[in-house]
Amino acid sequence: MASHRRPKQPSRTRVTVLSISAAAAVVLTSQSANATPKPDKKEVKAKVDALYEEAEAATEKFNGAKEKQETLEKQVRNLQDSVARGQGDLNELRNGLGSLATAQYRTGSVDPSLQLFLSSEPDQFLDRASAMDQLTARQAESLRKIQAKQRILAQQREEASGKLADLAAVRKELGAKKATIQGKLADARKLYNTLTEEERRAIQQKEERASRDAGSRVELGTQVAASGIGAAAMAKAATKIGAPYDWGNKGPNAFDCSGLVYWAFQQVNVTVGGSTFTQVNAGPKIYNKSDLRPGDLVFFSDLAHVGFYAGNGQSLHAPKPGTNVRYEDMKYLGSFMYGVRVGG
Repeated sequence: MASHRRPKQPSRTRVTVLSISAAAAVVLTSQSANATPKPDKKEVKAKVDALYEEAEAATEKFNGAKEKQETLEKQVRNLQDSVARGQGDLNELRNGLGSLATAQYRTGSVDPSLQLFLSSEPDQFLDRASAMDQLTARQAESLRKIQAKQRILAQQREEASGKLADLAAVRKELGAKKATIQGKLADARKLYNTLTEEERRAIQQKEERASRDAGSRVELGTQVAASGIGAAAMAKAATKIGAPYDWGNKGPNAFDCSGLVYWAFQQVNVTVGGSTFTQVNAGPKIYNKSDLRPGDLVFFSDLAHVGFYAGNGQSLHAPKPGTNVRYEDMKYLGSFMYGVRVGG
């Protein structure tokens, strides 16, 4: 016969022990999950600065692609203008030959070879030696001009088509680089916002002091510029101390690093290109820091950054997002590559 005895219930003491054990397990698990200490202000700032440097490197690649886009757009416009003018010239040549044929028709002497031309391509027509014998000198010369013009137009149209394809690829590249920059900046802002308000204020005050001191407390030494053009451009850049950094901007009120250099040289009627990748070719390279002179350009970290050498180891530059144009010791700007002397 089956037993109907009720199962034995755990004692209140046992339940209490189990509950305490479970609670302790939860607490321990929670403590384990939170065991990773929160990064301190110094660590966060270092990571934010690294993201800003990556964003700046991407910005210079964006600027380089932008320059390429502008060059291609100009080349396409020039080719399209040439094709339009060439087509007008070709139409005039054809009209002239047509007028000649009309005159001959009225006199009843339309040349059979001219009739052939009017209904076929000049290339095919001129390939027929027998037809050449029937052309007048004037007609043959007109056909040669038409043939040459058609060949030029075909080449220009093909070149323009290739440039348009390149332009489409560059525009796509620009979009990708812009997304990379925006992603780096967004990551930096997110990380920066993990700091307390007090920590953020302390960092901001330090940046503001650095910008204020840039115009009054920096010792630039007494070195003499080796290039009057470089010195004049740097003097123009110095008028923008305090202007904010803004990626992809060439002024006049905000700048990225190569944008400041570009704007400054434009003020002295010299074009050095709008990115580090073209500015680096603006003059002879200087590999030894001791040979640098005020007004020389200085490049860092695989062309990720550029500034003016201002003397005494200082650079005048647009540093990074969240900062302003200022003087700064070159040891903080990355790995020095070389200088470039413009107009020296």
